[in-house]
Amino acid sequence: MPALSEVLAALDALWPPERAEQWDAVGPVCGDPDAEVGRVLFAVDPVQEIADEAVTLGADLLVTHHPLYLRGTTTVAASTFKGRVVHTLIKHDIALHVAHTNADTADPGVSDALAGALDLRIVGPLVPDPSDPAGRRGLGRICELAHPMTLADFTAYAAARLPATAQGVRAAGDPDREIRTVAVSGGSGDSLFADVRAAGVDAFLTADLRHHPASEATQHTQDPRHGPPALLDAAHWATEWPWCEQAAAQLDAVSDRHGWGLRTHVSRTVTDPWTAHAASAPRTTPTNTTGAPS
Repeated sequence: MPALSEVLAALDALWPPERAEQWDAVGPVCGDPDAEVGRVLFAVDPVQEIADEAVTLGADLLVTHHPLYLRGTTTVAASTFKGRVVHTLIKHDIALHVAHTNADTADPGVSDALAGALDLRIVGPLVPDPSDPAGRRGLGRICELAHPMTLADFTAYAAARLPATAQGVRAAGDPDREIRTVAVSGGSGDSLFADVRAAGVDAFLTADLRHHPASEATQHTQDPRHGPPALLDAAHWATEWPWCEQAAAQLDAVSDRHGWGLRTHVSRTVTDPWTAHAASAPRTTPTNTTGAPS
């Protein structure tokens, strides 16, 4: 079996840490470089449920997309939930490695996996990485649908294709609008509205859309004949989970080339924090603040 240091070198080759954003916290969090690795678990979030799953699985390495300590810390005490994760992993000789924004912009990266989950044809990156002469790396992806759909149908299609969450997928725009092209970005994407408009796509699928940016985006019209792109807001976890399967397959390929015989697993545990959803019931008569008919 390979040493942890060898596996981490392979992961850094797939998702170079120097391509992460400066504010990010990627790379190894814990683990003995000389320890042997035979089983690897991939997941989105380094939360206690995932740490416990890694223990039950007998994993030697846990690879997550989200960092454990994004803003730094002064303690790993087990009395804190993040410290308890660290204690659980170390007590069971499980290393933790993070690939976050360096995986977002990779080729293939998080948005490639998202596009693949939706069976979209990728045209190119939404925000190209200027350091990539091939023009394949970058944030988000511009895609084409296999055949046109209405926004309502595409929203239902996306909800069916992505992992199930309490939120599902919500949309902003005319439900009958025809969608042929779509930009996708795994994770929080409301900082990319200008790039989406510049791309001229019919819709933008991402996560964590907030009221004010989304409201402004739906009012922003560059071409009155076309209107602003429709918006589709999925759960953050659901837009990034497909990367885990893609990443596991990439490490499998590396393992096969080196003859390591690694066994890779993808966690199916839903770590999206939202656990329930109820659709609003339409009101036929507005009410005032006392609850009496207006």
